[in-house]
Amino acid sequence: MNEAKSKETAEQRLNTGLQKLGLDMAKSRPVMDYLQLLRQWNKTYNLTAITDWHDMVVQHALDSAAVVRHVKGKLIIDVGTGGGLPGIILALFKPQSSVTLIDTVAKKTRFLKHVKRQLSLDNIEVIHDRVENFIPDKKFDVVISRAFAEVNRFLSLTASLGDRHSRFMAMKGPKQEPLNDDSDFNQVSELILDVPYLSAQRTLYQYMKKT
Repeated sequence: MNEAKSKETAEQRLNTGLQKLGLDMAKSRPVMDYLQLLRQWNKTYNLTAITDWHDMVVQHALDSAAVVRHVKGKLIIDVGTGGGLPGIILALFKPQSSVTLIDTVAKKTRFLKHVKRQLSLDNIEVIHDRVENFIPDKKFDVVISRAFAEVNRFLSLTASLGDRHSRFMAMKGPKQEPLNDDSDFNQVSELILDVPYLSAQRTLYQYMKKT
C-alpha cells in the first residue's frame, strides 16, 4: 500500500475510532496533521518507534483519545510528555482547557513548540525542565502521565503540582502497580479503557492526596 493510501485508510480508522469513543470526528484532521509532523520530525530526532500510519493512529492517537472524556478540569499537565501524548490530543479535544507539556529532553520540547505553532494550539504551554524542579503558578486540576514512571515514583515526583482537589492520573498497561503502604495518596478509581482497534489492555488509574 502506498503512502497516500495508507494515510487515507488510517484517517478513516481514526474517524471510526473517535466515533466509537463519542468524540468529535471533526478533530480527525488536526490529529492527522499532528501525526504527520511527528513522522516528519522523527526522521531526524527519533521521537517514536511507531511510524506506521495505522499503528500511529491506534497506539498514539486513539490510545490518548480514550482518556479525553475522563479528564476534567481547566488546568492540565502532561508529565514526561515525550512527543506530546496524551497532551496534544487533550489540547485538541479540550480547547477551553490549558494544557502544560513538560519534558526533560530538549529535542522533544522543540518539536512540541513547532506543533504548537503549526496547529495554532494557543491552549498549550511547553516546559523544558525536570518535573521535580518545576514550580507552577497555580496547582493543576489534573496531573496525567502516559508510560512515564512507576506509579509511586510518578506520584512522588508530581505531588507538588496539585492539591487535595487535584486528580493524578496514570495511563498504564495490564501490570498492577500497588501504592506503597506509606503513600500520601489514595487510589480513587481503576478504569479499564476500551481503545478502538487495540488488543492490548489499557488502564487509567486515578489518585488523590489524602490531605
